[in-house]
Amino acid sequence: MPRTTDTEAYKLLLRVLVDLRRNQGFSQAELAERLGRGQSFVSHYEHGIRRIDVLEFYAIVRALEADPVAVFTFVAERLPFELRI
Repeated sequence: MPRTTDTEAYKLLLRVLVDLRRNQGFSQAELAERLGRGQSFVSHYEHGIRRIDVLEFYAIVRALEADPVAVFTFVAERLPFELRI
């Protein structure tokens, strides 16, 4: 069984987060500093090595100066109605 980080749905989430970081003009190191973590934390979740949970998602999006509800809604609207995990 494939890891959930390998699914198209999770890859969509990661693309959105990476695009948001880049569009907001933050490097991985700058975002990591805002999160109080090392740069490898950001690299690992952006590459699907490390899975993020909903609280981490919230902290990441807030650190990127964006609205977590709006970002989640953007992702959710692009997911299939029935999603296998």
